[in-house]
Amino acid sequence: MTPQEMQAALEAIIYAADEPATLDQIAHALGVEKTEARAGIDLLVASYQTDERGVEVRKVAGGWKFYTKPQHHDAVRKFIKSLQPPLRLTMPALETLAVIAYKQPVTVPEINEIRGVNVGGVIKTLLEKRLITTAGRKEVIGRPILYRTSKQFMMRFGLSDLEELPSLKEFEQLAQAALGSDAGIAPTEPEAAPSDATTAPAETGNAAAAPPAPAAAELFASGETDDLAELGEDAPEAAEQSRAASVGGSELL
Repeated sequence: MTPQEMQAALEAIIYAADEPATLDQIAHALGVEKTEARAGIDLLVASYQTDERGVEVRKVAGGWKFYTKPQHHDAVRKFIKSLQPPLRLTMPALETLAVIAYKQPVTVPEINEIRGVNVGGVIKTLLEKRLITTAGRKEVIGRPILYRTSKQFMMRFGLSDLEELPSLKEFEQLAQAALGSDAGIAPTEPEAAPSDATTAPAETGNAAAAPPAPAAAELFASGETDDLAELGEDAPEAAEQSRAASVGGSELL
């Protein structure tokens, strides 16, 4: 296979993949060593960095995927909005998603303590939208379900790994500069506060401390990210995870 043929094959593989194509998958498909495949990917990434290209090949969620370039997001956003309404989340869902992103893996009772309200219904919504997923059970009394952000979350926010999550200060600056409005926030429905809710921090998992709710809400306020494609729906998986959320929401530490 010539270098030109490899570049064409790599381009086709990454374009056709529904999820980020991993190095192992690419090397296997091309029948080459991983070092050779990685060198070819680096060349392909570089070839899309010119101003003449409207898309780029970006490493996210452990693989490579095509994304529109930031300078074209306004035009693409208008086009997407003309086709169908953008993804929207309620303010409680936005705040809960931010808590999970910074404290994952985390249980429903821990999130309840941070937010001061019962988030069982919100967890179900986030599972249905495939922004979070289950991560086993915590080894404490009652063995409550643990939740973490999903690969869809990583793809939607253009993150290669969780270490790329910006600081709260950076989030606030980005929100002021890029969001500018509450257009991505859906109407909020009342939440029921648990009788034993407190504002004390929950036990931390393996990530940084969770942000305060108002700042966290600004983080996801637009509901739109570098990946402007709408999230795909996986009904069987969503239904299964929704059942898990219903159980997890009623468990106590």
